[in-house]
Amino acid sequence: MSEQENIRLVQQTYEGYRKGDLRPLLSLLADEVEWVSPELEGVSGTGGCCGCEDVSKYFSTINEHAEIRHFEPSEFIAQGEKVVVLGHSAATARATGKKYESDWAHVFTLKDGKIVRFQQYFDTAATAAAFR
Repeated sequence: MSEQENIRLVQQTYEGYRKGDLRPLLSLLADEVEWVSPELEGVSGTGGCCGCEDVSKYFSTINEHAEIRHFEPSEFIAQGEKVVVLGHSAATARATGKKYESDWAHVFTLKDGKIVRFQQYFDTAATAAAFR
């Protein structure tokens, strides 16, 4: 697929997420997708997982423990089979009521129109502090 096709594919996942619909994302995941996220001690919904079913559970856990108040991808950059998305989010830890926010970067690796790997980077210190 071309870089522009890869960007459009990734943009579909964000459009669905903003509408509360994970189906566009889940339908584009390879069966054994590798989902990489920093693991934070004491913060449910952090850490990596593998496979579509685990990714679905990952999002359920996040929604259970955090209220996402703002989530906005702002830039999509593609090179070959990689798409990097830059954005910003703000949330509230449900257990503590503390608010946190962060700029973030998401790196998607695609193969044959499917997402085979996802890795995210965000302000882990701000997130961890909100859950303490």
